[in-house]
Amino acid sequence: MAEADPTIFKALALVPEVTITDAAALDALLRETDRPFVVRGLVADWPLVQAGRRSNQEARSYLLERHRDVPFAVSVGSPASGGRLFYNDAMGMNFHMLRAKLPEIFAKIDANEGRADAPPIYLASIDMHEYFDGLHEANHVDLGDRTSLASIWMGTRTRIAAHNDVPNNLACVAVGRRRFTLFPREQFRNLYLGPIDNTPAGRAISMVDFHAPDFEAHPRFREALAHAQTVELEAGDALYIPALWWHHVEGLEPFNILVNYWWRETPRWLGQPQDALNHALLSIRELPDDQKAYWRDLFDYYVFGNADDVTAHIPEEGRSILAPLTPESAGRIRAFLLRQLSL
Repeated sequence: MAEADPTIFKALALVPEVTITDAAALDALLRETDRPFVVRGLVADWPLVQAGRRSNQEARSYLLERHRDVPFAVSVGSPASGGRLFYNDAMGMNFHMLRAKLPEIFAKIDANEGRADAPPIYLASIDMHEYFDGLHEANHVDLGDRTSLASIWMGTRTRIAAHNDVPNNLACVAVGRRRFTLFPREQFRNLYLGPIDNTPAGRAISMVDFHAPDFEAHPRFREALAHAQTVELEAGDALYIPALWWHHVEGLEPFNILVNYWWRETPRWLGQPQDALNHALLSIRELPDDQKAYWRDLFDYYVFGNADDVTAHIPEEGRSILAPLTPESAGRIRAFLLRQLSL
């Protein structure tokens, strides 16, 4: 896999590092901050980390002893891709999605380890509870009362284009090394995002090749780099990525494992903002400009402003979905939308 241009990326700001003494200190910091931070050695005592330090084969053996005998989803790319899982020239994907048992996948990784023409092999966001027995119990971070999704990511050298996720994210390197390049939420205009429906993994991605940026085609990317932060994580290190921060992720070793935790600060029964964006593209974007201006103003009034004067003139018992949402009122909105979309 080609190295990033050092004249660009070595000049980036580093993600701040913090010291965490216990679960309570981590919990407090996660509640207080809205910025990324690194904790060196947070998961250094995990058995999986210890196995990986002995060898890649021992890490794979550790997982094989605990995996369930079910097919895993795996992405397999072209050796010519340099590990970059991205679009092809026709805006399809430059990799294939397959399903195979974990021993078969690891056998392919074993057979290709050390080869210059090895294809990238990547298992993304595998639910630890669903696909393994006892793995999470022996290798996890205490996140207090947060309801989190624990996922494991395994594979060879890879480059994952800059994207963001709706939940907060604590990413822990278990085996290998990973480089993260992060951008604040508002930098999306400078990242040159691709389609929001045709994506490699469900989220819009930056079209910029971070190893060979084309500043003529993507001149605003220089501004994004001025706000970027970067960090290289060793096995045992962890990185906190706040919700909606953009992140480009590189697996730097022949074999890499990441465990991450996603959680939302809002109730699960609330809707997904991405669904609202998709619906707005369907129903608002093609309207005449004067009508779009009206709807922008109305969204500001009801959604983004949401000030007291929106409902002050309505009796409290009659405010319906303009009142603070509950699981019941959210359910009514969802049912109404489903009926309308089915017409």
